[in-house]
Formats: sequence, C-alpha cells, structure tokens
Amino acid sequence: MTDRETRHRELAERFLPDALIERIRQRAAETDRENTFFTEDLAELREHGYLTVFVPEEFGGPGLTLHEVSRLQQRLATAAPGTALAVNMHLMCTGVALAMRERGDRALDHVFAEAMAGEIFAFGISEPGNDWVLSDSRSEAVPQEDGGYRITGTKIFTSLSPVWTRLLTHGVDRSDPADPVLVFGFLERAAPGITVSDRWDVLGMRASQSRATRLDDVPMAADRVVRRLPVGPQPDLLPFAIAANFQLLIASVYAGVARRALDVAAEGLRKRTSAQRGTTLAEVPESRVRLADAHLDFLVVPALLDSVTRDFDELVDHGSGWSPRLVGARLHATSAARRMAEVALQCAGGSGFDNGHEASRLYRDAAAGMFHPPAADAARPLFAAALLDEA
Repeated sequence: MTDRETRHRELAERFLPDALIERIRQRAAETDRENTFFTEDLAELREHGYLTVFVPEEFGGPGLTLHEVSRLQQRLATAAPGTALAVNMHLMCTGVALAMRERGDRALDHVFAEAMAGEIFAFGISEPGNDWVLSDSRSEAVPQEDGGYRITGTKIFTSLSPVWTRLLTHGVDRSDPADPVLVFGFLERAAPGITVSDRWDVLGMRASQSRATRLDDVPMAADRVVRRLPVGPQPDLLPFAIAANFQLLIASVYAGVARRALDVAAEGLRKRTSAQRGTTLAEVPESRVRLADAHLDFLVVPALLDSVTRDFDELVDHGSGWSPRLVGARLHATSAARRMAEVALQCAGGSGFDNGHEASRLYRDAAAGMFHPPAADAARPLFAAALLDEA
C-alpha cells in the first residue's frame, strides 16, 4: 500500500470511521422517507471535526487537501448522499478560502476562524433563470456609504437551510448603469430581511433541505465584501476557486453514489435466485456481464477525480484548460451515478422498485445530478471551444 493510500485510510478512520458511516447509512432511509434534515448526522460529523477539515493547522484545523476531502466525501456519500451533498456547501466555502490562501490571497482567512468557532457556511449563488451563475446575478446590490451593500433577490437550492449561519452570495451594483459591478460577500443569518422557504418536497436528496432563500434589503457589512468585479466572465481567483471546489466536491458526492449503487447491485444479484438456472443471479452470465460493464464504466470517475484534485492542490497551471477538467469531472460523475443507480435497480429486481429500497433511493438521489450547473447541453460549447477556438 502506498503512503498516500495509507494516509487516506487514516483520515477515513479519524473523520468517518466505519461505525459512524453505518449509523449515518441507517438514518438515511428515515430522513428520505420523512423528508427531514440530517440533524443527527450533522451533530456527529461536527463531533468528529468534519466541518473543519479544510482549516489550516495554524488556525487549529487538520489542514486537509482538496484531494483528501474529495476522498472523504465519496465515502460519506456511500452512506447518505443527501447528507454529503449538503455538507458539501459548507466544505466548499472553507475550501475556497483555502484555495485562495494557497494562491496568495488571504481575503477569506476569517472563514477559518469562524468555521473553528462553529459557524456553518452555505452557498447562495444559484438563482431562478440565471444561467450565467458566477458571472452575473439577478439580485440587486445597493451600495451604502460605509462600503457595504444591501442585497435583494432570491437564491435557490440553498443547502443546509435549517442551520446555516453564514451565506456566501452575490448581487449586482447597478448604481452606474454603464458600469455594473458584481459583488461577492457573506451575509449573516441573524441579519434582517432573510426568509427561508419552508418548502422542500423533491424527488431525491431530500435530507439536504436545499430550500429557497429570499433576501429583502439584507445588509452585507463592508468587511464581509470579498470581491467587486465587472459583470461577465472574469479571470479572477475567487470565481475560479468557487468553480473548482463546487465542481470537484459535487463530483465527489456522485462518485460516492455510483460506488454505493454498485455494491447494492452486487448484493441484489446475490440475493435473487433463478428457478430456471437453479442458482443465484450472481452466477448467471448475463447478470454478471451487466455488473461487470457497470464496474468498468465507473472506474474512470474516481481516477479522474484523483487526477484533477491533485493537480489543483499542487497548483498546476492548466490555464484555460481548467474549465473542461473541472466541469468534465463533475459531468462524468453525475452521469455515472445515474447509470450505476439504474443498474442497481435492475439487479435488485422488483423489490428494488419499492420506494423504501436503497436502490430506489439511490436512483432518485442520482437524478439530482442533472440540476447542478452547468448542465451537459450548456457545457458542450466549452468542450468544443477548447479544441476548435484556441488553435
């Protein structure tokens, strides 16, 4: 076993030991069925220091890398995809702070101290109809005399809705119509004007409770403003760090979903019998081929994630090649999760179609992968341009 793999095993035992993973897995069915938040999971994860994994040692944290956290998130997602997806948003914010610090920008160092103090960060960027995502916003940022802003708009898919205390968000300052400015910063949950929807009745990832958040003239303090950028795509470190952590940590969750689906598929074949063959389906060639093809298909995903996350940690300069790598890793992971979940249903048979069966839940959870930006159709121009427009 390599030193790296030994390190991954040690981190798994420290932050996500087998007994904790099993308890989280046992609770996942209930939170899905009852459409409730993963309160007990969160409490145990906090006790194990999981929400501080990105915090550098000098701030009191363990100082893990994106590659290491990606492996942990894959492991957590095998137990409870909704829990992993929601925790992702907190980890993404702390991961962005780390990525910026490692590249010489300490504007988000305060995030480390707050994470160690127990604050929970959420990601408030997605908006209805805003397919520019990080390059523009439909929310309004009204400048104040003290350098702060007042933010008004609607953010959707705000994971950790019941518990977040800090929200990374953005809005546009249009005080000069000829020169709109895109403002990024943090809001505090206690600020006036924040309304969190009580509706979250969706197909899958139900435990994440990723409800919509309405912002009405919410104050963003001057010292919480992180960036003021021109509207449109910009070669700035903050959107790059956000995109990298978002795409790769999302990919990690769906890689975990795909891995678990393969295990559920294998177990389904072991349990089912064929009256015609007089044996379990695990010994039927056609069933074995189905599982074998799925496994072969899956192996590309963790390998790609390992490669891209290590490059990011090692500050490899891919230039414009970063975008295809980041988005490609996430698209491969989400599509693999859906394919593996379908195989799990096929291998589980009729029992897997029951809403309480893990194969059914994984199939529904995997469907959420279609909604993370950019979607496959929106991303195709990116991959074509990388080959056709930069020669």
